[in-house]
Amino acid sequence: MSYCTTKDGTEIFYKDWGSGQPVVFSHGWPLTADAWDPQLKLVADAGYRAIAHDRRGGGRSSQPWEGNDLTTYADDLAALIEHLDLRDAVLVGHSTGGGEVTRYIGRHGTARVAKVVLLSAIPPLMLRTEANPGGLPRSVFDAIRAGVAGDRSQYYKDLSAAFYGANRPGSTVSAGKRDEFWLQSMTVGIKSAYDCIAAFSETDLTEDLRAIDVPTLIAHGDDDQIVPIVAAARKSIDLVPNATLKVYPGAPHGLTGDHEREFNADLLAFLAG
Repeated sequence: MSYCTTKDGTEIFYKDWGSGQPVVFSHGWPLTADAWDPQLKLVADAGYRAIAHDRRGGGRSSQPWEGNDLTTYADDLAALIEHLDLRDAVLVGHSTGGGEVTRYIGRHGTARVAKVVLLSAIPPLMLRTEANPGGLPRSVFDAIRAGVAGDRSQYYKDLSAAFYGANRPGSTVSAGKRDEFWLQSMTVGIKSAYDCIAAFSETDLTEDLRAIDVPTLIAHGDDDQIVPIVAAARKSIDLVPNATLKVYPGAPHGLTGDHEREFNADLLAFLAG
């Protein structure tokens, strides 16, 4: 297996498939790089170099006690990009991974970056504050903390319903897809999973978004029950100078079926454009 070592000695596992312009995928909470496998194969088959890593604390990466915050995640991403000496890269981030990509650019710039894709991403800020009245109340995130700290296995099984919209009438999400969510989630250490809740909910990424100076695709479902579009993509599009917003009607947080196929087509078109 392939690993990159960060400044604090954390071992970051990554996949590196195909050849061509690099496309680097950052996954959401509480998943692993495996969540991107369909898109990794998609872009590698299309002539790109597809790369995805397990965030620190989960999957095949180390599980350090410290560093479960967006700034460290972004620096880990930078370490991977520098380890592979990637240039002209397209950064693709889903959910918390979108926050990771955004903070990476805020801290490290776009010298190695050609384009950005933010899918169902957390920026600019998920938590409701006086300055961000459209965000979610702290009680929502306290409930997530309670679920992870309590019976996290059952919590993840339950969470998969809202994640993929399986609790909506007419949903065709398979039991296998929900099992996949649970399986990946259970590889994430409880400490890192718990700490990441504050990271994805309380980190203000407004200025990081303003630092994105490359073509950007912001894609979001308008029935996202995890990261509501109103306080996320609808705000981000006004902060990124050269961005396009694509809204998927009726789509949940995690895309499957026709919604996933539409995103895949949009991703390939954006890469080629």
